[in-house]
Amino acid sequence: MPKILIIEDEAAIRRVLVKILSEESKTYELEEAEDGLAGIEKIKDQDYDLVLCDIKMPKMDGVEVLEAIKKIKPEIPIVMISGHGDLETAVETMKKGAFDYISKPPDLNRLLNTVRIALDRKELVVENQRLKKKVGKNYQMIGNSPEIDNIKEMIEKVAPTEARVLITGDNGTGKELVAHWLHQKSNRSKGNMIEVNCAAIPSELIESELFGHVKGAFTSANKDRAGKFEAANGGTIFLDEIGDMSLSAQAKVLRALQENKIQRVGSDRDIKVDVRVIAATNKDLKEEIKEKNFREDLYHRLAVILIEVPKLNDRKVDIPLLVDYFCEKIAKEQGTAVKTFSAEALALLKDYDWTGNIRELRNVVERLIILSTSQKIDEKSVKQFAGK
Repeated sequence: MPKILIIEDEAAIRRVLVKILSEESKTYELEEAEDGLAGIEKIKDQDYDLVLCDIKMPKMDGVEVLEAIKKIKPEIPIVMISGHGDLETAVETMKKGAFDYISKPPDLNRLLNTVRIALDRKELVVENQRLKKKVGKNYQMIGNSPEIDNIKEMIEKVAPTEARVLITGDNGTGKELVAHWLHQKSNRSKGNMIEVNCAAIPSELIESELFGHVKGAFTSANKDRAGKFEAANGGTIFLDEIGDMSLSAQAKVLRALQENKIQRVGSDRDIKVDVRVIAATNKDLKEEIKEKNFREDLYHRLAVILIEVPKLNDRKVDIPLLVDYFCEKIAKEQGTAVKTFSAEALALLKDYDWTGNIRELRNVVERLIILSTSQKIDEKSVKQFAGK
């Protein structure tokens, strides 16, 4: 249940806001504070999904409240309430981190749309923060082969810049891992990294997923919804399998890259976004351009920096390190003792043809750990259970 705090010294305005929001949704939990100090105390003690805050108040004005909340709980979106003479200050609060502002007396549609969008953004931010806690452990680049060392060196050079990156390579090679490293080592690492698997989203929904939509834009659009580009504002958006994106969506992505603006499906209002784009594909985009399946102008916008992730067959020297890493990771996941591989077993794994790359190796290691009865997996077990 979304929890909203209204900080407003005028009781009449508070009543209007409560009435509008309670009639809009019975699921909103609404609380009130009569001034900034009272609001700050509530925020210290409780969690809120959204704050509506007046600008001109006694004891502590809205700008001071905004700055205080950003220090205490920076993830809470704050919508400022401005009087006619406060418009310039309201705009200034946006630069200080306010999500948006609404004017007095509050317009019904403007208020409801702003609240819906802010709550959507909060939900995306919280989910992304939850996932980011797992990133450090789940996205490690294992290996010391020349091929992997070259990629690490490239990341160190490219990550701190704003250059767009196109990551290429076969399925299972670790393109997503490279994208996460680029984000973590960038100046945007404190912002969100939003991932979009373009191949997993139906073509008729990809535009709504990327850019959001307004209520009534299509049959199931029963409320305004922010898209992935808005959720990634100030951070990074990772467009995985971009070679599978529809030409229509490609055109909109191109505009977003050219103008740093998007439009929600069903709306003609521009929304400014500040997003770094990292894309990945297992397809040969130059061939896709020849077949008219991919826009050449978008390719050149995306491929400022090209990083090609090698096949496992081209970096077999890394297999022992990868096996050790997977053994420890799988043992931790399953709550079991760590199993090891004999030198002969590792040599046999290095001889195999890994068409499924790192993903296939991980599956084989897990299978061997589960099916082998010994703590040390030998050559016989590999031949019996590896499925090669």
